[in-house]
Amino acid sequence: MFTREDIQQIESRGSSVETVETQVERFRQGFPWLKILAPATPARGILVLSDEEQEAAVKYYESASIHGKCKFVPASGAASRMFKDLFAGLETLKSGKTLAEDSPAARFVAQICKFPFYDPQLFGTGEGPAYQQAVLYKTLTDEGLSYGSRPKGVLKFHRYENGEIRTAFAEHLVEAQNYMKNEDGSANLVVTISPEHRTLFEEAYAAVKADYEARYGVRYNVTFTYQDKSTDTVAVDLENRPFRTEEDTLLFRPAGHGALIHNLNAIEDEVVSIKNIDNVSNERLLPITAKCKKVLLGKALELRDTIHGYLRELDAVCSVIPGSRASSMICPGYDPVYEDINVTDRALELCDDIEAFLREKLCINLPEPKSAKDRVRMLRAKLNRPIRVCGMVKNQGEPGGGPFIVAEKDGSTSLQILESVQINKHDEQARTALALATHFNPVDLVCCLHDYTGRKFDLLQYVDEDAGFISSKSYQGRELKALELPGLWNGAMSNWNTLFVEVPLETFNPVKVVLDLLRPAHQ
Repeated sequence: MFTREDIQQIESRGSSVETVETQVERFRQGFPWLKILAPATPARGILVLSDEEQEAAVKYYESASIHGKCKFVPASGAASRMFKDLFAGLETLKSGKTLAEDSPAARFVAQICKFPFYDPQLFGTGEGPAYQQAVLYKTLTDEGLSYGSRPKGVLKFHRYENGEIRTAFAEHLVEAQNYMKNEDGSANLVVTISPEHRTLFEEAYAAVKADYEARYGVRYNVTFTYQDKSTDTVAVDLENRPFRTEEDTLLFRPAGHGALIHNLNAIEDEVVSIKNIDNVSNERLLPITAKCKKVLLGKALELRDTIHGYLRELDAVCSVIPGSRASSMICPGYDPVYEDINVTDRALELCDDIEAFLREKLCINLPEPKSAKDRVRMLRAKLNRPIRVCGMVKNQGEPGGGPFIVAEKDGSTSLQILESVQINKHDEQARTALALATHFNPVDLVCCLHDYTGRKFDLLQYVDEDAGFISSKSYQGRELKALELPGLWNGAMSNWNTLFVEVPLETFNPVKVVLDLLRPAHQ
C-alpha cells in the first residue's frame, strides 16, 4: 500500500505504518453506532441544584485539599470560520454585486463602530459598496487587522468604559485568577495553539501579564502547547484508498480536538478546568461565571472524595494493599492486585452501597457478575477512573453536543456527551432520544486526574477508540474522507466517571461568528 517515500513521510511525522494502516481500515469498516438508551434530563442524568446546594458546593471547593489546579484552554486554529460570512460578502462586492441589507456582511459594516477592534483612523466613515468593501478588506486582510488569518484567542473581544480592550485570551487570564488560583497565589493555564501563532499569543500575554498580576494579586504560569503532528490522521479518497496530493504524497489532516487528550495527559495538576477560547464574556458577568465554575469544582471534589473513600474502604475490607503487585492495565480501572481477594460479608455490604451510588448518582447500571469476586473487581474498575463534571445548559438551539445515557460494550450503562454525527438518525430509539433532549454541552467541565493513591491517571487508557467519526472534506477541489479521533469531551473521556450539572445559559457566551460580539454579554 505504501512506497518507501510514503513510509519516510509517515515516520517523519512521528507516526507508524501500522497506525496509518489501522486508520485506513477504520475508513473501510466505519465506526459502530453507540446504543442510546435515553437523553440525560433533570428527571434522570442531569443534577439541578437549589441555591442552598450551590452555596454548599462552592464552600466545599473553597475548603477542599487539592494537589494543584490548572485551566486548560483549547485555542488552536485560525478564526477563519468566525469571518466566513465576511469573506463571502467581500467576494460578492468584488464581483460587482451589492450586499443584501440584512446579510451578515452588511450588518457588520453598518455596526462597525460597536466592535471592540474598531479604529476610526483605520476604517474611517462612509457608505455604499465601496465603503463596505474597504471595511471588510481592512478587517480581514494584512492591509488592516488580518483577522481573517489570526487565531481567535488574540482577537479583540471586549471594550470597557475606561478604554481598556481585551482579547479572548486576556479574558481567560482574568477568569483564571478568580476561580482557579492556587494557595500560593499562582494561576496555571495550559493553552493549546498552533506553532505558527505562538508569537502572537506571546505578545498578547506580555501586553497584559504585569498589569493583571498587579491588579489581581496573582502570579501567572502560562504554558503554550501544540497539537502533536503524530496525532494527525491520513485522508482517503472515496474508494477508501490513501489520498494522494498532486505531488504524490499522502495527505494528513488534524484529527480534531480529540487529539488534545495527549496535551491534557501531560498536565501534572490534580484538578483541571476546561473551557473553549471563545466562551468568555464581559467582566461584569464574571461573578455568575465564577460562581457556576466553583459549583462544578465543588461537585467534582465531592465526587472525588466519595469515590476515593469507597476505594480505600474496599481495599481494607478485601485485605488489599494498593501497589503490592505490578500493575498492568487490562481494562480501564482494572488492577491485578485484585486477582486474589478475600470477599467478606462487609465487602458484600459495601458492594451494595457502591452499586446504589453508581446507579443513582452516575446512571451506571452494571451487568450481572459471574461471582462475588468478579463483582468486587467490576465495581472497583468502575470507581477507579478519572472524573469529569460537565455543565449543561437548557437547549436554546445553540450548537453543542448533547448529554445521553448509553449502553456500553461491557453491558453497563453510562453518561456520555454525543455530537449529532455520532447519533444514528436511522435508529428510532436514537431519534426519539434526540427529540426529547432538554440540554446541550457548552464545553464547560472540570476534571479530577489523580487516583485515590495520589498517582496521575494515564488518560490515554480511558479513550474509547470506537467513538470517532468520518467526515467529508475536499482538497484542491477533490473530495475526500477525513478521520476524526474521539472528541476530547466525547469519546476521549468515554471511560471516565461522569456527572452532569445544570448551569445557567448566561455562563455560555461563545463567539462562533463575528456578529456574536454584538450580543449583550460582549458589549
